[in-house]
Amino acid sequence: MKSMKLAKEQRDQAIQQIQQFFEHERGEAIGELAADGVLDFFMTRIAPHVYNQALSDCRHVVSQRMISLEDDIYALEQKVKASR
Repeated sequence: MKSMKLAKEQRDQAIQQIQQFFEHERGEAIGELAADGVLDFFMTRIAPHVYNQALSDCRHVVSQRMISLEDDIYALEQKVKASR
């Protein structure tokens, strides 16, 4: 599987958010390099689980929509009169 990548702007924002989390929640100041390491950990170890769950959720939604679409198609069927 391809490794997940973030755009530079997204990566920079995530690093900043990690630094803010450590500061506000743990009272620890961590540098950019440490925050980058935390981000890499989550991107390699946790993100695939989140990604797979998102795909599972997507499959469920598509399945429900297909059932609904199938019902709509059946509703379009014409009634056939029996011949005498």
